[in-house]
Amino acid sequence: MEKVMRQFFLFLSNNQLLKSLAMKYGFKFGASRFVAGPDLAHAAENIRTLNNRGMAVTLDHLGEYVTEESEAEERTLETIKTIKVIDKLNLDSQVSLKMTSMGLDISEKLVLHNMRRILEAGEKHQVLVTIDMEDYARCEQTLTIFETLKREYDLLGTVLQSYLYRTVSDVERLDPYNPNIRFVKGAYKESEEVAYPNKTDVDENLKKVIAMHLDHGHFTAIGSHDDAIIEFTKQYTDEHNIPREQFEFQMLYGMRAELREELVKEGYNVRVYVPYGRDWFGYNMRRLAERPANVAFVLKGLVKK
Repeated sequence: MEKVMRQFFLFLSNNQLLKSLAMKYGFKFGASRFVAGPDLAHAAENIRTLNNRGMAVTLDHLGEYVTEESEAEERTLETIKTIKVIDKLNLDSQVSLKMTSMGLDISEKLVLHNMRRILEAGEKHQVLVTIDMEDYARCEQTLTIFETLKREYDLLGTVLQSYLYRTVSDVERLDPYNPNIRFVKGAYKESEEVAYPNKTDVDENLKKVIAMHLDHGHFTAIGSHDDAIIEFTKQYTDEHNIPREQFEFQMLYGMRAELREELVKEGYNVRVYVPYGRDWFGYNMRRLAERPANVAFVLKGLVKK
């Protein structure tokens, strides 16, 4: 049943009609559970609250798969604005973004132009920019762009997904760049030709690539709400004398709040992935696909007055 529900929510996440309706009618279907608000002002308030509780943030202006240069320009300017606000308000926050929101599906020339503008702002205001990973079809191009830009800018990170067979080799490939990498399981529907179909294999591969990256001496972000993955990281870093400054736990806004608090009390670095914006529908559907138990929260949102 869980696999069927996962496929169902992934299907909904790509439905353009439903996305349009969601943007038109706003935060009515459980969006506020996982999204920090429709605009940067609301998001900044939530970042301040999280910072006051000892947690850092990575901020994401929602939106992907843009098909017009004007849309990519709008999202580029919003990201630059976000970086400036983070600096101005002295918030403990980075930014995350998707290549398709910067124009990846339009042209590589366009996305490189937009990314350089964003990274110039990031260097100026000392804000790290993380390139989120998307579906397998865009993985190679995303990593190639990352390599190109990493040769020019220091404050740049990316994401690798453990459900892909290629991830171990990607960790080795990126090693020379001393990269800041967030490791996640992955939330897109992929063919068994490129991705592990079984959760056990995905989990074991996640542990493997986390250990590899830590052993290489690079900063490692563990993007997971899974108790087993978190406990593995704790034990591995203790056994191998890896300083806590070299890694952090990252969790989604609206998820596992008590666990985040516990980790902070234990002295671990915790960062919350905080999305904001009106283009929330696809994001929420993928969150439900990751953990179908979250359906209950959305159903509450439907009937809440």
